[in-house]
Amino acid sequence: MAGRAMMLVNVGTVIMTTLTLASLVRGFGVNWGNIASHPLNPDIVVRMLKDNKINKVKLFDAHSWTMNTLAGTGMEVMVGIPNNLLESLAEDYENAKDWVKENVTAYMRKGGVNIKYVAVGNEPFLSAYNGSFLETTFPALKNIHKALKEAGHTDKMKATIPQNAEVYQSANDKPSEGDFRSDVKKTMLDIVNFFHDNDLPFTVNIYPFLSLYLNEHFPVEFAFFDGKGESIPDKGKNYDNVFDANYDTLVYSLKKAGIKDMKIIIGEIGWPTDGHKHATPKLAEKFYAGLMKRLAEEEGTPLRPERLEVYLFGFLDEDMKSIMPGPFERHWGIFRYDGTPKFMLDFTGKGRKIVPVAAKGVKYLDKQWCIVNKDTINLDKVAPDLEYACYHGDCTAMKGDSRCSKLDRIQNISYAFNMYYQIQGQDVRACDFKGTARITKDNATVGSCLFPIQIVSGSDDFRISFVFGRFFVVGLVLLGLIATI
Repeated sequence: MAGRAMMLVNVGTVIMTTLTLASLVRGFGVNWGNIASHPLNPDIVVRMLKDNKINKVKLFDAHSWTMNTLAGTGMEVMVGIPNNLLESLAEDYENAKDWVKENVTAYMRKGGVNIKYVAVGNEPFLSAYNGSFLETTFPALKNIHKALKEAGHTDKMKATIPQNAEVYQSANDKPSEGDFRSDVKKTMLDIVNFFHDNDLPFTVNIYPFLSLYLNEHFPVEFAFFDGKGESIPDKGKNYDNVFDANYDTLVYSLKKAGIKDMKIIIGEIGWPTDGHKHATPKLAEKFYAGLMKRLAEEEGTPLRPERLEVYLFGFLDEDMKSIMPGPFERHWGIFRYDGTPKFMLDFTGKGRKIVPVAAKGVKYLDKQWCIVNKDTINLDKVAPDLEYACYHGDCTAMKGDSRCSKLDRIQNISYAFNMYYQIQGQDVRACDFKGTARITKDNATVGSCLFPIQIVSGSDDFRISFVFGRFFVVGLVLLGLIATI
């Protein structure tokens, strides 16, 4: 079993209530990804984190600008090692020492970065990778752990491997029948025993939305935390939502490996807001409200009724992520690309109808849009240009029942042209399309379908390539990546 969905909310219709100083839920942080054409300046993002009283952040690399911006904040940080580095770290211990020296030790100073975890790879055992990282992940982990220990850091931080919930399964929808996937079981047993021997945590990414996305017959309410899902009894425990069932499937899998008390971290959990009929701000608000209430109550799961440690995915939308798993991949953010919130979310878990604090100091490009030139366009010949604009831009908000899916043909083309134009930094050459497009100063937004203006990005150097980034080649199996309990 896997996950479920939620979404849909028009933030413009609610009163923007400033987040108060009320104590936030303990044990939660956010994922900060940067697979974006114009990523926000790290200084702006860190201020957003502070304004929303979020003091834990998970990264997918250890980019120096991000790390230096986090220095002195006191925020707990999980730094990441991309999958494409695993082979070199596995083959040569010296490479692991160098990585730790440059990306960890360099920040372990007064006023430095409070690094709590080092994530070795990201979901390296996805079926879509066809075993590409099966032989290198564990050796890389051992070398990184050894290098951290040699440098004297293991009393402050722990190494871990964020895994997708696909690494464990249950054939008959019962958590108690969970076990590690057969093709990775031997390696997983080696890893969890190493974790156990060295007091390292197991990190897993669980996405209820994906259960709903991958199975049209999946019961929608089972994706949420309000107790309305049909209960599944299992060895004296009852499961009314997919998260609990998925999490406890892992607990049972660890028990079968002889491990009963290992710390578990939820590395990623969230709900997208576009790109699918169930990816809406309204359902995202419902999902997060239930999750934050659960975290605030510290009730855990049926098998593990203690406080959960969770990283929400994600903090910001990323418009350059691969959409092979689905168009929703670019819309996981609690905030849009420019740091504006999409829905109401109370980080205290008290269920108040408030909106997160938006980014401050964001600079935008000129207020101009690229739209169809109705006087010159030939609708019978525009298809190649439309395809080009969508391929190099971002048309995911027009997919399925998304907010821009109801546009007429001319509006569709204008939307595609504008997204390409904005991603290209409003280069005048990006609004030509053989004379079928033109630049306008009139806001092209249609109803609730936002025709965005791109932001002035912090730095071209900050743009992260897709090299084995999260879900880069994953769509090969359209994300059958979740434990099927």
